[in-house]
Amino acid sequence: MPLPLSPRTRRVVQAVLYETFAIACVAPMLVWVFGQSPLSSLGLSVTMSSIALAWNYTFNFFFERWEARQTVKGRSWQRRAAHGLGFEGGLALILVPVMAGWLGITWWQAFVADLGILVFFLVYTVVFTWVFDRAFGLPQSAQEPAR
Repeated sequence: MPLPLSPRTRRVVQAVLYETFAIACVAPMLVWVFGQSPLSSLGLSVTMSSIALAWNYTFNFFFERWEARQTVKGRSWQRRAAHGLGFEGGLALILVPVMAGWLGITWWQAFVADLGILVFFLVYTVVFTWVFDRAFGLPQSAQEPAR
């Protein structure tokens, strides 16, 4: 049985768990792909995660406001894909300059690198959100109204 959470608590728990698992995946990837030291990779990973955490909370707040106005309730795979694309697209606009500066690469190189990260996170976001919804239930915005 899912553990129900208030909307605000749900967003905070989701964002913290999402970013915790993300750091565990991204930091080693940065060491391997960019040849950065583990400390530098961890620093960049935590910086990107902090930015993503703020974006996650903000994006989900606005997504759920939009979702609450939809006549069709629930989270189809299409809605989950739209969620993942919207989240990752907005995040890329923020992170490309950060990655370019941190890694000392061009914006184009950072964009290409971000595309690689994006592929990972598109799948990760959809799977994580599905697992999270199974564990904690759908948010109020996606639930059928009580009769």
